Amino acid sequence: MIKTESIQRNIDIDAIRQDFPILKRKVKGFPLVYLDNAATTQKPASVIQALTEYYSGFNANIHRGIHTLAEEATAAFEATRDAVQHFMNAEAREEIIFTRGTTEGINLVAYAWGRQNIDVGDEIIISTMEHHSNIVPWQHLCEEKGAILKVIPINDKGELLMEEYEKLLSGKTRLVSVVYVSNSMGTVNPVKRIIDKAHQAGAIVMLDGAQAAAHLDIDVQELDCDFFAFSGHKIYGPTGVGVLYGKKQLLESMPIFQGGGEMIKDVSFEKTIYNDLPYKFEAGTPNIADTIALKAALEFIDNIGKENIRRHEDKLVTYATGELEKIPGLRIIGTATDKISVVSFVVDGIHPQDIGILLDSRGIAVRTGHHCTQPLMDWFCIPGTSRASFAVYNTMDEIDELVLGLHKVIKMLA
Repeated sequence: MIKTESIQRNIDIDAIRQDFPILKRKVKGFPLVYLDNAATTQKPASVIQALTEYYSGFNANIHRGIHTLAEEATAAFEATRDAVQHFMNAEAREEIIFTRGTTEGINLVAYAWGRQNIDVGDEIIISTMEHHSNIVPWQHLCEEKGAILKVIPINDKGELLMEEYEKLLSGKTRLVSVVYVSNSMGTVNPVKRIIDKAHQAGAIVMLDGAQAAAHLDIDVQELDCDFFAFSGHKIYGPTGVGVLYGKKQLLESMPIFQGGGEMIKDVSFEKTIYNDLPYKFEAGTPNIADTIALKAALEFIDNIGKENIRRHEDKLVTYATGELEKIPGLRIIGTATDKISVVSFVVDGIHPQDIGILLDSRGIAVRTGHHCTQPLMDWFCIPGTSRASFAVYNTMDEIDELVLGLHKVIKMLA
């Protein structure tokens, strides 16, 4: 069971690191310095063990079998749903839909809710800092339905201009879909205010929680968001599994997303009766193993405590920002007052890809490019950034290695 409270305490980073087998390896002869956590986090032993236990102990398809393995697999799969419900403080377990990740969650809402509720002249609002997965589905929907896509502008620090957002809202606004935390800059958006203003205008709100779920306390009832999506692989869990939360009345009103097994009650050639929530949106054999292992990831986070994770990561971001700002010619992209876990930067005269390649030669893994936020990079008039992103297992010493590596890169390419 996921705990509802975390005790503030100092955490043993060395002990936590021992729980991650991959952190013991070397890359190009150097100890791995993994600073690409916004793309995907590494996996603790408990998550890896959960996968092994499923495949070696009770591998079976779920929900429809009556033999022992099927019943054990079903119980473990549904236990993850209960754990996610507590993790997000959803009102009902039926509001938790398993997906392949944040992208599929957003597409599900765009397809099932959007095609039923968006019409000619309706308006959808997103922001300048959105990931492509929270742009393209809404663009496609607007093109199909003759709706209008509007974009919340930002300031030079990478913060939403909330006054401009409120001006965009109107009686034609049907949906606001925004990222909770920017994957490119680490900006934490004021989503509660965004939600409240949207609801006042009669619109519903979708939150892209991919970067928020591992770092911030998620309470969908307190936020009062209508939909919330996140990915397992960004919260120390497996790849290929994610969660879409939706308010029960909205999910019940939506048509199906995919057809097949499990999402039905009865099928005849004349008519199909669809299944109840949440199975209505979970067609076919799901990603059983990774969904079961997701529970272990949630327990890993809960055992440390979100508050303790945040305090450690805040120290890392503060330290990294201070050290990077000392490097001549380096400019940080995204300096919001409220930010977490990410430091993106450019260096005068050096392409981000060259920085990434040369850092990798020293075992340092950072992400380079536009980070699936090309419109944001265009706004800053840059091709992309180098991005260091942090998790609970990162250390100050690793930041020192990053800074040392950058000095060597700049000296080499100057």
